[in-house]
Amino acid sequence: MLSEINFQTNQVNHLQEQIITLQAKITSLENLKKDQLSIAIVSGDMDKILAAMVISLGAAALDTHVKLFFSFWSLSALRDTKKKAVGKDFISKMFGLMLPEGRNKLRLSNMNMAGLGPLMIRYLMKKQGVLSLDQMFKEAGDLGIEITVCEMSMNLMGFKKEEMIDYPNLRYAGAVTFVSEANESSMQLFI
Repeated sequence: MLSEINFQTNQVNHLQEQIITLQAKITSLENLKKDQLSIAIVSGDMDKILAAMVISLGAAALDTHVKLFFSFWSLSALRDTKKKAVGKDFISKMFGLMLPEGRNKLRLSNMNMAGLGPLMIRYLMKKQGVLSLDQMFKEAGDLGIEITVCEMSMNLMGFKKEEMIDYPNLRYAGAVTFVSEANESSMQLFI
């Protein structure tokens, strides 16, 4: 009887040790991820940029740190229509002519209707009191949302830093920076 009690006591002690070990592991795993949202944005479609900005503003309003990584076609949304870059080669000039010049010239991914689709969406947004893309970017800057421009994409597409928007939290980096920061984030999205 005494040996059975000792056996049960040992089992209970062993289970308690395992629970303590598991609790410590859970705590360390919880501490690995930051209250941070990282979004990789590659689409240059107006509706997808809108979605990224709405999600970002919502997260920032909840005190979540937000980091946006603009790459490839989404770089069109960061072009400043008032700025021109000099010294571009032929291919870079062609990309500049073929791609939308700024976020107010973006197409819709569906129902673009020769440019009428974006006009209709902007009209509906204004009518329903939804912030414009310009206002969303201003609000994002005010809330501390960080925007990283993919340097490789920028170079491939012939964009230069001097033609990008003025934004308080704008930086230039590569995919390794995004992946490293996304790895620390509790949420990651790809748009």
